[in-house]
Amino acid sequence: MHHKKEGIETDDRPSFVKYLDLAAAKLGGNVLYATDDFFAEKENLIKQAAAIFIPDKYTDRGKWMDGWESRRKRTPGHDWCIVQLAVPGRIKGFDIDTSHFLGNHPPFASIEAVKLEPGHEVDNWAEANLAWTEILAKSPLNPGSHNYYASLTDEIFTHLKLHIYPDGGVARLRVFGEVHKDWSQHPADKVVDLVSAKEGGKALHCNDMFFSAMDNLIMPDRGVNMGDGWETKRNRTPNNRDWVILRLAHPGCIEEIIVDTCHFKGNYPDSCSIEACFAASDEEVLSGAVNWQPLLPKQQLSADKEHSFKEEVAHLPRISHVRLNIFPDGGISRLRLMGRKV
Repeated sequence: MHHKKEGIETDDRPSFVKYLDLAAAKLGGNVLYATDDFFAEKENLIKQAAAIFIPDKYTDRGKWMDGWESRRKRTPGHDWCIVQLAVPGRIKGFDIDTSHFLGNHPPFASIEAVKLEPGHEVDNWAEANLAWTEILAKSPLNPGSHNYYASLTDEIFTHLKLHIYPDGGVARLRVFGEVHKDWSQHPADKVVDLVSAKEGGKALHCNDMFFSAMDNLIMPDRGVNMGDGWETKRNRTPNNRDWVILRLAHPGCIEEIIVDTCHFKGNYPDSCSIEACFAASDEEVLSGAVNWQPLLPKQQLSADKEHSFKEEVAHLPRISHVRLNIFPDGGISRLRLMGRKV
């Protein structure tokens, strides 16, 4: 929940919300099974956008709701669903969001998790015998609100089982955590997008994200619309520079940079540049105790275009963090840093 007080915005959500939502459909998460989704589809649980409410919208099954909603249970038991994380990860906490579910939310929920090896297919989730670990004990849910809970363990998992007691609706499930990738298994000569969120890259800090969030910059695929990027407000200060700092998934050497202004037509930045450094920690970078070096000198940008830079990229043998600068302001959809681990 964000609160504005005397012009200053405060955030009283738990600290784990700074981590990536490992379940997000946008990242590649999936809802594989639900015991019942009669009123509203299980797939809504992991949609990126905040849940909405449309007062007069109904379907032939009842009130349209933006979430997962099961029918009223008239038999013993409870409902549950299976969520496949986009990538294996260490889970820090959850938001079991019941937005707009007021007379129809579940009073309680719990979560179990399991780590399945690649290629392990489950044909029948209702009868699968798996070694589930409880990572959230049965906990109360408030109606129409964000229900934040920390995970009981930060072991590596790939799938979750969300239990609701006994039935009802959940708008969104956010699963905050860190991507786990065994870089020792990644070939040294294999080129990869080293800043990609799916590999473990992270947007750390920016000076402005008035219209859309910095995390979008490193998501998979191209942006779906103008809201699916990083966009700053119009800045009237002469020679303004907006910036964002990102941590690579693994230190490396960059060979190609892709700056994509997809969907940004009247509001793309005039130009951009990228600086890089090597640092032992994020704190070192955020405190300003690093020496930024040019990685990509200032380049002109165009509207709604994927810009590829190769010859222009400086050969820096080992970097861990980058700072993308845009002049004077505007929106960038995606940033790709194609390179090899070092």
